[in-house]
Amino acid sequence: MDQATIEIRHIMPADNAAMAAVIRGALEEFGANKPGTVYFDDSTDHLYELFQAEPLSEYFIASQHGRLLGGAGIYPTEALPDGVCELVKMYLAPAARGKGLGGTMIARCLEAARAKGFRQVYLETMPELRKAVAVYEQFGFRYLDGPMGNSGHNGCDIWMIIDLP
Repeated sequence: MDQATIEIRHIMPADNAAMAAVIRGALEEFGANKPGTVYFDDSTDHLYELFQAEPLSEYFIASQHGRLLGGAGIYPTEALPDGVCELVKMYLAPAARGKGLGGTMIARCLEAARAKGFRQVYLETMPELRKAVAVYEQFGFRYLDGPMGNSGHNGCDIWMIIDLP
């Protein structure tokens, strides 16, 4: 995969179905398609609308030659402390993994969070997604003892946060 030909852009309405398929496919692949995860969220099928409705949110799509590779976003999840947003719906298609694209997407989200005035970025994940957890660790996310905010994802049992410089 030639990184130079990858386009990272904001989500568009036409991306909804393909991104939902990437998210659900990844969760199925890793055995994480369980209740209390985004697998069952109605918003997973309507990401464009979700992110358009919240001005402090952003969702990015990575594509190459017109093919959607994955996405990631930031969202001011309900009940998070002031100055904190959540890294949300960070998923890549199998062919896009292991090539540095995940790191590029995380960096883009952290940059967007900083530009919107957030001081910290929180995330929730699960042990089944251990390769993603390793990437979060490399970025400097640190573990928390419990969840923050009200994401509604009680199927996640790893909570992490990073301070933005």
